[in-house]
Amino acid sequence: MIEISIFKKIKTHHGTLELNVDAVFQSHSITRILGPSGVGKTTFLKMLAGLITPDAGKIIVKNELWFDEANAYSKPVQNRAVGFVFQDYALFPNMTVEKQLKYGSDDPEYIDRLLEIGELSRYRKSLPRQLSGGQQQRLAILRALSTKPGLLLMDEPFSALDLELKNRLINNLKTLLAEQKTTVILVTHAETEMSEEGNNSFILTEKGMISG
Repeated sequence: MIEISIFKKIKTHHGTLELNVDAVFQSHSITRILGPSGVGKTTFLKMLAGLITPDAGKIIVKNELWFDEANAYSKPVQNRAVGFVFQDYALFPNMTVEKQLKYGSDDPEYIDRLLEIGELSRYRKSLPRQLSGGQQQRLAILRALSTKPGLLLMDEPFSALDLELKNRLINNLKTLLAEQKTTVILVTHAETEMSEEGNNSFILTEKGMISG
């Protein structure tokens, strides 16, 4: 279980946004975060990862304290066991597809499986600049999974994929995530992405986060 009660002031082109999140997310499940652009969805993910520090509040993950403003404590990023799929992919430009995954795992069988899931086996020796946008996006997902994270944060991870490819990828990802008992928080504008019985949804608005 992830218990979150945090506050952050965000400077935007239109002024200052006050981001308030008070919610509980279930472990070993997929939670989708919906909502209009500009309300702080990406900032929320980065606060969970430890990349941005909330102004106030507390984050507790599986009964372990990750952030507590009152005690000036923030668990180091490298100790949170979080995988992050960024909107801009954030790939290493000088690493091949295979090396990107080896950066997170030394298990060749697992790397082969990830490449099959992402349909990138034939591109294992390619650099990011030699891949299409959709291939880069799939690689970003695979790299985030290479460390077998306990918490996977995904920021619009399927936006560059056509419907048929996206459906194949999602079905394969669901199998892997269930096997590894990964907790997933997915920011998306598509209400049907990874939507099924047992998955939760929240809507983030300028007034805060509400259950979907």
